[in-house]
Amino acid sequence: FEGTDACVAPVLTFSEAAAHDHLAARKTFVSNGGIQQAAPAPRFSRSAARPVDAPGAPGADTQDILSSLGLSDAEIEAATKKAP
Repeated sequence: FEGTDACVAPVLTFSEAAAHDHLAARKTFVSNGGIQQAAPAPRFSRSAARPVDAPGAPGADTQDILSSLGLSDAEIEAATKKAP
């Protein structure tokens, strides 16, 4: 696209995007607990977003979520039982 009148940019991987000079200068990504994540958006000048929490382990909230949906303990146990 060099020499053309077109707005073009490369598609970056998440790691490449986090290391990109422009995005780093804008603090578009944050690291929490060694895990790179997108920073909260939108950002307002008078009300800063709270720090981003590190993500939980996969399935860590399953019991609470299914319970909040009204499933009984027996239903949750049956739904989350691992296959042999």
